Amino acid sequence: MNAEIKRGSLEMIAAMLISGTIGWFVLMSGQPVINVVFWRCAVGALVLLAICGALGQLRRDCLTRVTLLLAVAGGVALVINWLLLFAAYSYASISIATAVYNTQPFMLVALGALFLGEKLTARKLLWLALAFVGMMLVVLSQPKQAGEQSNYLMGILLSLGAAFFYALMALAAKRLKGTPPHLIALIQVTVGVVMLLPLVDFHAPATAGQWGMLATLGVLHTGLMYVLLYGAIQKLPTNLIGSLSFIYPIAAMLVDRLAFGHRLVALQFAGAAIILLAAAGMNLLGERKVKLTATPGGKQASEQ
Repeated sequence: MNAEIKRGSLEMIAAMLISGTIGWFVLMSGQPVINVVFWRCAVGALVLLAICGALGQLRRDCLTRVTLLLAVAGGVALVINWLLLFAAYSYASISIATAVYNTQPFMLVALGALFLGEKLTARKLLWLALAFVGMMLVVLSQPKQAGEQSNYLMGILLSLGAAFFYALMALAAKRLKGTPPHLIALIQVTVGVVMLLPLVDFHAPATAGQWGMLATLGVLHTGLMYVLLYGAIQKLPTNLIGSLSFIYPIAAMLVDRLAFGHRLVALQFAGAAIILLAAAGMNLLGERKVKLTATPGGKQASEQ
């Protein structure tokens, strides 16, 4: 392993471990979801503004009108994604919300087929069917009491909605190749500030510790995490990025177990494992296939 791959791997691992603790900070902040997302965006915007300034990315030639509109649209989708996912934590636990949220690659595949003309291969449909089986197992394991049932199903629906809006954001990002990623992130969180400013409850009571949680979500989970993540993406091959990204759901489930004592029942565990397996198959085996179809000249063929 060369030095660049090693450094990129460490950055990716750190980014995924940081992401895995988001749920704990959200719940421990004790704030309404809108307030949590607003302050994450506001603090994150300040951090990313400093980063973009230091990298010399605050220039007019970095953006065209089209790329700006796409970045704004992606920002709207990202903020709605955060709102839905953070709300899901209180209904279905961090573990279940995170597992269901990892259906996002399949939603992106479906959107790509609908709007970008990407081909739906038999392999992709197989992994999609497997993910659906996992989803059904998670749904069937809902609690027996009526009140808990409705909360559980609401959590799953919120997580699915979050995954859908993340896929929309990723779809917009596909059109932003060549645009500095930190600048895209800055635009997205700035959009979040503008969107949520009229809805924030500035009078919501918060202790110093809760303000610390909100500040950490902005500085660590937004500013620093973006730097680590984009640094890793620039250094690592796609298959390694895909494999290391599964540290995030595993870390989130461990945090949920250790911090809140949430233990998955057999059907939940099986369903979550199948969803993650299907997502891994979609991301990793597809990349392996690309490598096997490399042309004699050394250039890899595009993924089918």
